[in-house]
Amino acid sequence: MKKRVVLACGSAVLALLASSSTSSLAGWRDASNKNFNRVSSFAINRNLPSGVKSTTKTSAETITATKDGKTLIYTDSDLGVLGIIDITDPSDPKGEGIIELDAEPTSVMERKGKIFVGINTSESYTNPSGSITSYDLKTGIKSKECNVGGQPDSVAIAPSGKFIAVAIENERDEEFNDGVIPQMPAGNVAFVKLKGGDLDCDSMFFADVSGLSEIAPSDPEPEFLTINKKGETVVSLQENNHLVVLNKKGEVISHFSAGLVSQMAGMDTKKDGAHTFKKKLKNVRREPDGLTWIDNDHFATANEGDYKLKKEGQAKRGGSRSWTIWNKDGSVVYEDGNRLERAIAQIGHFQDDRAGKKGVEPESVTYAKIKGTPYMFVGAERAGVVAVYDVSDLSQPTLLQLLPSGIGPEGFVAIPNRGLIASSNEKDYNKKEPGLASHVMTYELQKADAIYPHITNEGGYDFVSWGSISGMVDGGDGKIYAVNDSTFSSQPRIYVIDTNYSPAILDTAIDIKLKGKTAPFLDMEGITLDGKGGFYVSTEGFKEKGGPGIEQAPAAVYHISSDGEILEKIDVPYSLIQYQTKAGFEGIAKVGDTLYMAQQKPWADDPFNTTKIVTYNLESNEWGAVNYVFEKQGRKGGVGISELTHHDGYLYAIERDSNYGAKAKLKSIFRIKVSDINPDPISNDTSTPILYPLVKKEFVKDLRSDLTSTGGFILEKVEGLAIKKDGTAYISTDNDGTSKKSTGETLFLNIGKL
Repeated sequence: MKKRVVLACGSAVLALLASSSTSSLAGWRDASNKNFNRVSSFAINRNLPSGVKSTTKTSAETITATKDGKTLIYTDSDLGVLGIIDITDPSDPKGEGIIELDAEPTSVMERKGKIFVGINTSESYTNPSGSITSYDLKTGIKSKECNVGGQPDSVAIAPSGKFIAVAIENERDEEFNDGVIPQMPAGNVAFVKLKGGDLDCDSMFFADVSGLSEIAPSDPEPEFLTINKKGETVVSLQENNHLVVLNKKGEVISHFSAGLVSQMAGMDTKKDGAHTFKKKLKNVRREPDGLTWIDNDHFATANEGDYKLKKEGQAKRGGSRSWTIWNKDGSVVYEDGNRLERAIAQIGHFQDDRAGKKGVEPESVTYAKIKGTPYMFVGAERAGVVAVYDVSDLSQPTLLQLLPSGIGPEGFVAIPNRGLIASSNEKDYNKKEPGLASHVMTYELQKADAIYPHITNEGGYDFVSWGSISGMVDGGDGKIYAVNDSTFSSQPRIYVIDTNYSPAILDTAIDIKLKGKTAPFLDMEGITLDGKGGFYVSTEGFKEKGGPGIEQAPAAVYHISSDGEILEKIDVPYSLIQYQTKAGFEGIAKVGDTLYMAQQKPWADDPFNTTKIVTYNLESNEWGAVNYVFEKQGRKGGVGISELTHHDGYLYAIERDSNYGAKAKLKSIFRIKVSDINPDPISNDTSTPILYPLVKKEFVKDLRSDLTSTGGFILEKVEGLAIKKDGTAYISTDNDGTSKKSTGETLFLNIGKL
């Protein structure tokens, strides 16, 4: 399989392209390069005490590691605990239980067997309180507790081990005055010495960082801090859009506005059911969140953006979406602008819901020198991604990889001596979406190909931000055609994917049009070739809440030309469509003159635990159907068919439940011999439902082991199946456009010959 070619550009050319280009992902191209690959995903509910329900909400937020790199410690503010994970074998993490705290943990660090945690005990925003508290790692027993007089956020230990700094944020109430500051009391920075390896509360003093920023100088809100080898602490005042560097005594060495990111072209700035990267963001405040020292003179910031206060000439919305490398004197060494967001869009992780807000939302930056290479890891919270950069040249970092990182990656920790990094992912939907719990993920630097992504638009014919791959079909010559679904309500497309490369290249997108204009709402779920260069696609349809029983846009079939023009809509007879529930047609296959469409789930006329495969003869225009029997359904996670494709005399169907992770029990391929499908005709009689003949199916393959091949947990929506002429099959997962309940990952896997 081919590797993509790297085209080198001179620095002058790169500078000209800075506002709109994406960085080169060099780590994907050369198998001799070392790459980070995810080796495990640990569900936090596995660490719950015996007798506690597995559906209890958990949230892994900040994370740290012991010096030997064999133990991870994370904060869980929902439960008010610290969690301990043994990663002696990083590919097989083991829960070591929890340490119960008195209140909400906000940040955690460890040194020589002592855990130091910021704890928020605030009664209200106007009466904040909290502590820096130490615990024994082995026993979990509280050791020391120092009152910091406010609500702590970030905690950092000096590399010398002589003191700890705590950012006292005293955060604003976002519901009061639209979150605009000042909102007193003001925040500050606490310093406390370590004596005998533990907290010396009597040594505590506070650094005043008020009166420095242009925005709300009376109300500094320290968000994050970190300490260099000289003992200097850099602090982000996110809401104030300001950065402050303090010495060991808490004296201000330097301070400066985080400034604006300007002239970012080629951006998507509107939530509209489409990915249109054609807008500009001008004069957007950086408003940095996480930060990290690189050396004693340089640090990096993750510019999450917040934009509660607005000045004349500044963007009203959009978020800064960037990350920056600074000299501690306030000069900018490198500004990433829109590069990261566009690169993320090209691997399918951009979320349209966030287009008008903070975009991919860079949350954290982590620096580490691992096996001789200086790396920067940038976590994008709303994209489920951690970006890996080589920062050997601080003025021109090289983007090496984009790694999948669960839902809501909040914290990262590097473990240089073991070549590992770990992420903590705070979002937990396990109660409503079985198996979709908060996770801690571990990555290892390996001398191997990069496992992820499986599809990228980098190297394609056109820039395409994509997602929500549903149905697929083999197009010959290594090409696979795929459709997006209703997530792209204003941008229905057929994606052209070239599997002759690794990762596969999404070369271009065919926009679907009606009379030359973008087609109205289409919830496409299946695609097949028409044999003449065009396509047939099946749609699911949708039902308006509180509306009549029939669908507002019922399931249908569309004939589409090679350039995307709708040639014909094929309506399903009313005598059948009157029974449709929300779930309509998923996969579609063409065999000879007959189209076969799979209902995802039972309609009102189907016997228990069955659905239909509906047929339509293109020559006679006759409709027919057979019933398909599902595998046994459990109490939760009802099953359905999510794909149908044809190969060598068989229809292959993906049958799956709606569960994730360890809760997922059914993600399988079955097949039906076409010659065994003898449909009964669909009558025009609308008064009585018809019982259709049952069709026999044959088990082919359980996909669950394939779905964990990237070191992640099993995703719910395996929805695409394409089979080449030689029987080689590809499956894909639908990432729902990186919605709030999606990791953003698209698995596109060659599962061998069926």
